[in-house]
Amino acid sequence: MKISVLFAKPQTPKFTVVTGRLGKVTGGKLRWVVEVVESTLEPGAPATRITVRTAKSAFTFFLRDVTAQWPIWIPQFEVVVVPADDRRDYRQITDAIRGRGLQNELDRIAGAPEETFANAAAATRDQPCETWLGLSRDLRMFRVTDRWGYLGEFQAQYAGYGGAMWGTREICGPECEIFVGRGAACRVDIRRWLEDGALPILNAEQRDGEMLYRLTTFVTLERSALTAQNLRGSHFLVADRRCVGHMHQPHEQEFVKAHEAEEFAGKEQTVLLARVEAINTGTAPHYAFLSALAPRDKRQWRFDGARGWGVYDDGKVGSISRLNGKPLRQLEVAVLVAPGEKVTLEAALPHQYLPAERARALARFDFEQRRIECQRFWRAKLATAASIRVPEKRIDEMIRAGLLHLDLVSFGREPDEPVAATIGLYSPIGSESAPIIQFYDSVGWHKLAERSLDYFLAKQHANGFMQNFGGYMLETGGALWTLGEHYRYTRDARWVRRVQPKLLKACEFLLAWRERNQRPELKGKGYGLIEGKCGDPEDPYRSFMLNGYAYLGLQRVSEMLAQINPAQSKRLATAAAAWRADIRAAVDIVVAESPVIPLGDGTWVPTCAPWAEGRGAGALHVDGTPCNTHGTVSARDSLVGPLYLIFQEIVEATESLADFLVKANHELFTLRNAGFSQPYYCRHDYAHLRRGEVPAFLKAYYNQFAAMADRQTYTFWEHYFGGPHKTHEEGWFLMQTRWMLWLEDGNTLRLLAGIPRAWLESGQSIAVENVASYFGPVSFRVESNDEVITAAIECRTNRQPAVIEIRLPHWRGAKARHVEGGTYNPARETVRVAGFKNSARVILKF
Repeated sequence: MKISVLFAKPQTPKFTVVTGRLGKVTGGKLRWVVEVVESTLEPGAPATRITVRTAKSAFTFFLRDVTAQWPIWIPQFEVVVVPADDRRDYRQITDAIRGRGLQNELDRIAGAPEETFANAAAATRDQPCETWLGLSRDLRMFRVTDRWGYLGEFQAQYAGYGGAMWGTREICGPECEIFVGRGAACRVDIRRWLEDGALPILNAEQRDGEMLYRLTTFVTLERSALTAQNLRGSHFLVADRRCVGHMHQPHEQEFVKAHEAEEFAGKEQTVLLARVEAINTGTAPHYAFLSALAPRDKRQWRFDGARGWGVYDDGKVGSISRLNGKPLRQLEVAVLVAPGEKVTLEAALPHQYLPAERARALARFDFEQRRIECQRFWRAKLATAASIRVPEKRIDEMIRAGLLHLDLVSFGREPDEPVAATIGLYSPIGSESAPIIQFYDSVGWHKLAERSLDYFLAKQHANGFMQNFGGYMLETGGALWTLGEHYRYTRDARWVRRVQPKLLKACEFLLAWRERNQRPELKGKGYGLIEGKCGDPEDPYRSFMLNGYAYLGLQRVSEMLAQINPAQSKRLATAAAAWRADIRAAVDIVVAESPVIPLGDGTWVPTCAPWAEGRGAGALHVDGTPCNTHGTVSARDSLVGPLYLIFQEIVEATESLADFLVKANHELFTLRNAGFSQPYYCRHDYAHLRRGEVPAFLKAYYNQFAAMADRQTYTFWEHYFGGPHKTHEEGWFLMQTRWMLWLEDGNTLRLLAGIPRAWLESGQSIAVENVASYFGPVSFRVESNDEVITAAIECRTNRQPAVIEIRLPHWRGAKARHVEGGTYNPARETVRVAGFKNSARVILKF
């Protein structure tokens, strides 16, 4: 087969063939005719690939992809590839492609109306999720679900583990229920919401004909008032042991074995309280159908109607039920309710079963008093965080609800011991806990962030290695990065002195690991890059994500030590720079030798493998290796793939390589610009914001959470197909929201870089108070009234940004005709405030 390689400017390329043999090469300068013999053109591997190298660029293509109808055109390299019998020159071919008026999907997104939740929700999955309730710090939690189509299923669990995993009530409680209404029906008519839109107090309504059943449920303490002072918490290692995927060293195993019994029992239990009000909304009497709170499996269990207790064979009490303030006399009951009247069932589910004397005391609980206590407890927590108020009610609530969801599953002894910032079902991971801890820092919860980081330091291996979950190998670098981010927020030199020995030990571990891979035979094959898996699949390769986190961790530690240990700081900075250079060298080789793919506008872009050993996106099966895992062919390429190079500060967001990575990822691995399967692993969100691609960012933002989060209670799943409840996904949603509101860029603080323009419709406002940034606490308020937008910004610290750049998009797309307070860029809809000092005020008139 013969092909023509056409250039816009004279070139002297070199050609290499894989799976085939290079024949004659004729022509020159602008047109080169290449003959390939013994080629393989069928689908599948191996297939013939040709690499073209010039003085300034290199690219690879499948020979089977060369056609006259769809020429391979890479504008950045000013090159076209067509069959040899196509006699057109470079300009004629590219003019013909442009003349088709094609657009790629990212261009269509940029030119379309901005994405909204309503639009995304109409086009994506609606996935109700279970609700977890607890107290924060305490591993004794409860899950609530209506999976049967009616309200009232509850289960006690320890941290991430539910009873189904353990199988005995001694370890975790059985599935229990208050049977609400008449049961599973042909339609489900249930509405759920969180108290104040955010608090871990679940409210729900179930309509069953003319009867309306209203549920309120929350977790409190058995005897004591629910206050921060009365919250004991659980030891982080014991809680960690009750999370899926945990990894404990022998001494940690011994500690848990010796102490877990006292953690489970405690001096008082956590208790789930539930109230169901059955209200007749009709015009005639109707029966309400209710039951006592009881386990589904009633073996070794009986109902004591004299006291309304569920009692096990050992005499301990597993539940307490009251009807209209009196003990419920039978397991199930039908009550005739007059129009406008109601009947009330109240129940208590202790986390562990109680002896009779303690049950007798608990049975006197005042539900409403306990609910008010619970409200005060969670509202007080929120009051200690920065205030973020945005005009879109759903997101406004999700910010506060999300913070409390993260807090709910961060376990540790109060007030000062390490905290396991778990990710829902799973143990903490240096990579997946990062957004959780960094959002704590972003809202000013620096102490909790520090305690969450102490988890990784406390569990560090003697050789400096950090590994806490499922054999993942990237945690050392990931944890060091988050430690460095904490320092950027706090500038706490005293803390750095405390943790310095562990930081250096971790860095030495990484550098020794890297040194083992600085072997001559690895030149051009990932020289100096460490190997190991980044996720569940057993991929022990020199992954760019793994090495990017290692580089980023070293770089951040060099920053942390700059003032207190300048010699080590300089050494680590030099080592980090060398590591970054080796990553770039490996990436350049992989991109040059990875097949290009077509985009919707008629252009083609290079792809990149997720590791130095690969060539091309794994999903293209260049070497024939299967790649389907976790419900998608894209997991290795998109979720733990080369896009992390932008996020990890190895590739600049505006360089051509970033352009290739973003476009290839979008073409192959997104739908509605949302990643597949587990989309919050995909870092195109950050790349879009850095590149100023607001419509693309918003497309990803709304479509991901519309499909991944419960639309009523805001709890996140791990995958589109469900899986466990996850706070890692919620953490990244919160960090996305943080980036769209405030994002550091060198000595510039960018405000509102990614907000929807609808947030600045007339009458709307955005108020952000005392959020944390690299420049210290920041507050800003923006108001839109008629045709005027005003912004007030404050940052009164000794490390202020040199420049504030605030984006103030008019909701109809208009450009400002009068500007006060800075320099206006109409194309970017931003105002640049240079020489910022303490405060600024910006006014735009349209």
